[in-house]
Amino acid sequence: MNKIAYFDCPTGIAGDMCIGALVHAGVPLDYLIEKLNLLGISTDYQLRTELVHRNTQQATKFYVDLAADLSLKPENPATDFTLDPSETESPTFEGHHHHHGEEHSHSHGEAEAEISHTHHRHLPEIEQIIVSAKLPPRVEAWSLAVFRLLAEAEGAVHGIPPNEVHFHEVGATDAIVDIVGTCLGLDWLDIQEFYFSAMPTGGGTVKAAHGKLAVPTPAVMRLWETHRVPVYSNGIDRELCTPTGTAIACTLATGFGPPPPMLLQAIGLGAGSRNLAIPNILRLWIGEKSFAGKENLTNDREAICVLETQIDDLSPQAIGYVFDALFAAGALDVFTAPIVMKKSRLGVLLTAICHAEFQDACEAVIFRETTTLGIRRSTQQRTILHREIQKVQTEYGEVQIKVAKSGQMIANVQPEYEDCASIARVKNISWREVHRLALQSWYDRT
Repeated sequence: MNKIAYFDCPTGIAGDMCIGALVHAGVPLDYLIEKLNLLGISTDYQLRTELVHRNTQQATKFYVDLAADLSLKPENPATDFTLDPSETESPTFEGHHHHHGEEHSHSHGEAEAEISHTHHRHLPEIEQIIVSAKLPPRVEAWSLAVFRLLAEAEGAVHGIPPNEVHFHEVGATDAIVDIVGTCLGLDWLDIQEFYFSAMPTGGGTVKAAHGKLAVPTPAVMRLWETHRVPVYSNGIDRELCTPTGTAIACTLATGFGPPPPMLLQAIGLGAGSRNLAIPNILRLWIGEKSFAGKENLTNDREAICVLETQIDDLSPQAIGYVFDALFAAGALDVFTAPIVMKKSRLGVLLTAICHAEFQDACEAVIFRETTTLGIRRSTQQRTILHREIQKVQTEYGEVQIKVAKSGQMIANVQPEYEDCASIARVKNISWREVHRLALQSWYDRT
């Protein structure tokens, strides 16, 4: 049984909202504190949660209280300069919690501070902190991948290598806690696959170490672009999707879009601090992808990657070789179609379909084995019938039969091509005859 998670993000995503949703769904805060202590930076912060209401709905708010902030807190609460969020302009801050815009644009309603408590770090230092902690294997791998992806996005924006990126905001203590803490919670819940809704764009401006930035920020837009994330406007002019939250989503996502078929087991609600036009809550759905009663479903939906390119200067024999190489790299299907290109040149449209984890390998094959200069990527949803393999005996040998079902109804029955071809070659009979005999044996048995 695959345990899956779906992140429903009507008001965006941020690291603290992810952890709030995980705690709400049952991850013990004490467990997160214990494991995060292994990072060796626990003297820099305190963690806490509380139940809050957002537009009358209750959710869990997660806080990272930095030691520097606590030491500056005034003794007389009446003199605190905190403003109500509705009194501030479009969310801005000056390094108050180490993220572009408000990493906690969902989590901070404070007035902007001119004092920065940021501990600047580069990617290698962050990676060393994570590796030295001896975290659970999946947590370490996910955390490193999130920071690497974030560094690549920031590097692309600023035109420098990822290892040279100076994390003015996202490399600070609270972001490390947000990213590693989220990965710890997902591992504790034993989630196998991750899905995310489309992302709201937000609007307005935020303050960062580089000055004022338009929302969505450059790093977020880069992540959306490179991972083909579906986006839309919900009419709220705030920073809704932060670089940290977006990097978590782009690193872990199996797909973006509607929720996959699942049997819900738990719901986690992670709150942001601002009251918005709609409840400022990230909703985490947790359930089983395969479950009892699945036979009542007519089909499954899954996210797939589609790679395509036009080619007009390559031998057909080379294209034939590309097919085999792409299947070896993890492609689910490969096909070509004749097309007429510019200047009336005849060419082919090469298309490869694969799951997200194989798209980079398939792209590498296409670039290596063809003359193309560019490949288009897209993420699509496909509907698939439930399939199972059965075996039948013919007078010439055993043949596997692929049986496709829609609910309890059999929709299609086909003998496996390779089984039929192997018998045809060995017995020196036609492939069509073996195919016919295999189908006949299956129908006679049923």
